[in-house]
Amino acid sequence: MPSDLTPMSSVDRAWLRMDTPQNPMMICGVWTLEQPISMKRLRKTLEKRFLCFDRFRQRVVDNGDRAYWQYDPLFDLDNHLHQIALPGKADKAELQKLVSDMNSTSLNFRQPLWQMHYIDNYQGGAALLIRIHHCIADGISLVRVMLSLTDKTPEPKLSRVASKHPSKPRQRSAIQKLLHRAVDNVQVATDQARLFIQSVREEPNYPLKLATTAGDVAFDLVKLGLAPFEPKTGLKEPLSGRKQVAWADPLDLAEVKACAKALGGTINDALLCTVTGALQRHFAAHKEAIPDCGIRVAVPFNLRPLDQPIETLGNKFGLVLVTLPVEVMDPLMCFQQVQENMNRLKRSYQAQVTYSLLDLFGRGPDVLERRALDLLSNKASAVLTNVPGPKEALYLAGSKLTQPMFWVPQSGTIGIGMSILSYAGTVQFGITVDKAIHADPNAVMDYFRESFEALRHAALAGREDALTREAS
Repeated sequence: MPSDLTPMSSVDRAWLRMDTPQNPMMICGVWTLEQPISMKRLRKTLEKRFLCFDRFRQRVVDNGDRAYWQYDPLFDLDNHLHQIALPGKADKAELQKLVSDMNSTSLNFRQPLWQMHYIDNYQGGAALLIRIHHCIADGISLVRVMLSLTDKTPEPKLSRVASKHPSKPRQRSAIQKLLHRAVDNVQVATDQARLFIQSVREEPNYPLKLATTAGDVAFDLVKLGLAPFEPKTGLKEPLSGRKQVAWADPLDLAEVKACAKALGGTINDALLCTVTGALQRHFAAHKEAIPDCGIRVAVPFNLRPLDQPIETLGNKFGLVLVTLPVEVMDPLMCFQQVQENMNRLKRSYQAQVTYSLLDLFGRGPDVLERRALDLLSNKASAVLTNVPGPKEALYLAGSKLTQPMFWVPQSGTIGIGMSILSYAGTVQFGITVDKAIHADPNAVMDYFRESFEALRHAALAGREDALTREAS
């Protein structure tokens, strides 16, 4: 093996092998900016804050049995950062069309797997379109990386950027690697034994708890495998590979918080209930029978501590299957059902189980992963992400970031991706839909707002009824 190759982790390799013409494994984002920005300043920002991560200078070398990272000897930022412009008086529809086209186009595997397009002439300002392959890192990590490009004020002090290539780690010989791995394994085993003995001393019933946890994990694995396939609906169709992207006008985060508080739940409960209501309206508009068992969405669950800085990239998350009770039409009853479903999942180990499965699939043959992927993707109708963002407005290269949106890829036979992101007192909601699925993404955006308003009015009415009862 050449000395400049770094083995790819099994989990990252699993996401690499999921890439298909119908579902490119890209995390796609679009940021709208209040004013145009200087390309020179944007380049300096990327060189200082983005390219400090080795993965963005490395390409993938895949020999079938193993995959590796290798520094691209011909790396040039111009191959990844492009400047384009929208025609005429470009509106939101024009930008959505462009994002849809780019979201349907695979990245160049001969180069590091990311691209950015700076888009001039958008509503008096500009936009930045970002595409990064999922094998580099998970969506939650990449959102944090992208936000690190921004500042809290328009005029930060950027230190001078070093023009030299970042130094590569010194390569060890095969014997050194073997000895190093052996020392690591002994150290890990010693640490684990020490922690186990310490835990038993502090808590005599710790071995029983450990055995119970192992049983719970095994039970969740069996439940995941035995979960029935999704009901046949218009949301599950053979995919074309052409994506349609849309995003809604943001909700007021304070209103979402007030709604959740009035219902005795969390913001996440309220937003998942809102998504459920939007899908109910979609089924009604298409005169389609609503499944009486609900539908499931795959929700990424972060396994990386959010209070720690991201020093290395990679995928560190699991997936949980969340049932959306689309058959429950009353908003308050729907909210209660969503809340019960989420509380049940919080007590489970499903995220850890799916992460371990990805690790296992990444180590095994490609045919095993394909079959397992088909099995899991048949148990969800969509992927839904919900990421907490910054509380204050941010600036990119001096221009205010007015609306950030992103979408994670859909794997296997799943053709719908929905994303929720809080930002500066607002809640952003977006969707990407395969063109073969008969769902109008802009109509779903309207349904999302209608659904939230219905839930908010029901919550306020319920609170007023409760106050009236208390007064009497």
